[in-house]
Amino acid sequence: MKRILLLGLALAPVALFASQGAVETDIVQRTVNFIIFAAILWYLLADKIKAFFANRTLSIQAELDKVQETLKASQDKVTDAQKKLEEARKLAAEIIESAKTDIDSVKQKVTTAVDADITNLNRNLEEMMKIETSKAKKQVVAEVLEELLSSENIKLTQQELVDVVLKKVA
Repeated sequence: MKRILLLGLALAPVALFASQGAVETDIVQRTVNFIIFAAILWYLLADKIKAFFANRTLSIQAELDKVQETLKASQDKVTDAQKKLEEARKLAAEIIESAKTDIDSVKQKVTTAVDADITNLNRNLEEMMKIETSKAKKQVVAEVLEELLSSENIKLTQQELVDVVLKKVA
């Protein structure tokens, strides 16, 4: 069928130019030569051309498949990266929450320790004040006694002196 169509197309110019009549040209010989040349080319190269284009089609299809696989792999990587990003965000939120809890815990511990230190310092201050007050009283008593004993105007007996000291100390 193809050969008949090809032969018809090749002979169509002959039929068109045949109506001129008087002009003699070598169109018939040229047409026959062209048909023979085309037939030889078709005979020799048809299978190779078909194979070439079939291989070319297969290579293009293989390249397209390869690109699609690469695209799918890239999309999978993007999906994995998005999942990891979400996990990282969740982990960051958990770390922040944990840090806030730790900060509150540390604040509470520090507050408790400071309160305990303040209580201890107040207790120590009270004890020191008692000790210093006692020392001051003893010093005043000692000074008064020293003054009384060194003074010649006042004569006290040993018993009176003991009574005065006992009253002052108590």
